[in-house]
Amino acid sequence: MRILLVRHGECAGNVDPGLHPWMADHVIPLSDRGKEQVREAGRRIDAHYSQAYPDQGPHVRLWVSPYKRTRETADGLLETAGQWITDRREHVLLCEQQFGLFVGVPDEELPHLFPAEHAHFEKCQRFEGRFWARMPLGESRFDVAVRVHQAFGTFQRDRELSGIHDLIVVCHGVTMRAFVMMWCHLTPEWFEAEPNPNNCAIRWIDESGDRGFVFS
Repeated sequence: MRILLVRHGECAGNVDPGLHPWMADHVIPLSDRGKEQVREAGRRIDAHYSQAYPDQGPHVRLWVSPYKRTRETADGLLETAGQWITDRREHVLLCEQQFGLFVGVPDEELPHLFPAEHAHFEKCQRFEGRFWARMPLGESRFDVAVRVHQAFGTFQRDRELSGIHDLIVVCHGVTMRAFVMMWCHLTPEWFEAEPNPNNCAIRWIDESGDRGFVFS
């Protein structure tokens, strides 16, 4: 199975962090720059498939996290790479890490707004490592890896029941790293050493493992 993992384009929250306290994370849209990044990513995907399948195109299914910025990223990919995409579906397990009590709060404000909870989280990070430390009322990176792995059965059924061997998966930075880690049987140490991908970075994985970035 050939999978192209795509991080969403730059969103309005990347440009103006002040949006986060009053706008729910899942409804933050792409920025204008993010929309252009997406179109360029689509052109890269078009070139990738043209090289891989010069004679006849495959059945490519587009899987998308149900956040506004990932939905808009999928929309943009369809503009410039839509000739390759047969259908589009959403999977809630591809969503962003849930930051719980800390969502939308700048790091420097956490000790003042939530002193006890922040102190506990910092203690967990020091004692257990960031991969294992769970956000208050939210998820750890371990939790993200577990739920992303739960989505793999859906993708395997695409192959076994529908004969679909090519997927494009539009998700988020932490989610994307968790996907590669779990699909390629990598370690938590790999996850922590691996930086978050850039907006609209495209990573290729297949049966042989992690093939690296098609576009970064």
